[in-house]
Amino acid sequence: MDRIAAAFARARHENRAAFVAYLTAGDPDFDTSLAACRAVLAGGADLLELGVPFSDPLADGPTNQLAAQRALEGGMTAARTGELVRRLRETSDAPIVFYTYYNLVFSNGVENYVRAAKAAGADGLLTLDLPPEEAGELLAACTQHDLKTVFIVAPTTPDSRLPLLCAAATGFVYYVSREGVTGVRDQVAADIPAAVARIRAHTELPVVVGFGLSTPAQVREVARAADGVVVGSALVNVVAAQLADRAGLPGRLQAATAALAAGVRP
Repeated sequence: MDRIAAAFARARHENRAAFVAYLTAGDPDFDTSLAACRAVLAGGADLLELGVPFSDPLADGPTNQLAAQRALEGGMTAARTGELVRRLRETSDAPIVFYTYYNLVFSNGVENYVRAAKAAGADGLLTLDLPPEEAGELLAACTQHDLKTVFIVAPTTPDSRLPLLCAAATGFVYYVSREGVTGVRDQVAADIPAAVARIRAHTELPVVVGFGLSTPAQVREVARAADGVVVGSALVNVVAAQLADRAGLPGRLQAATAALAAGVRP
């Protein structure tokens, strides 16, 4: 069983959803980012979603855009993102999924990018702006190198597209709970249980929900319906708040993760 499947199986065995933490690779610098990733895993994240910094992150709100800018200014590259994962693998066997844009994959060569990601220790790839109709080369490379794929379903996705999206995914399906970009929201969308049920009618893969979730109460509410809950901007905000005290970041981030991850546990 691969690491992604094992993480969700373990969560199901414990009668809970999995907690997925998002951080931007290299934010604000390599060493601090490595410590931050280790902190969220120590705080209870079952899976790490690692944003590959990009200069034009169209699906991201201001919080994650600024994180990508900090990482790029700090010298983060696709190659160094791979090095970050290799360093994480020294101490952790938790699944890691790259959250990226197709420009980064294509410009490095699709097969080369996938091979390098797998060799570094990544388990999956979520390419935000690549529809499954255009993903043939990427899907073939991921199959060849046993890198799991993740595809996004939005609130506006018609039922007619769900079979195609679900068939293209091999790791899990990511339901974006709100229209628009990433970022903290005050309330959870009301239709999440119905949306998750619609997706489950077309796949046996786990269905995770993200975008806008930022409190333990929100995590707890979504965990009642989903197989996994993603929190990103709320954790990236902790990184941003600690820029003047980077040595204190791991402790703050581990505590924040533990508080949020408590929402998926009975």
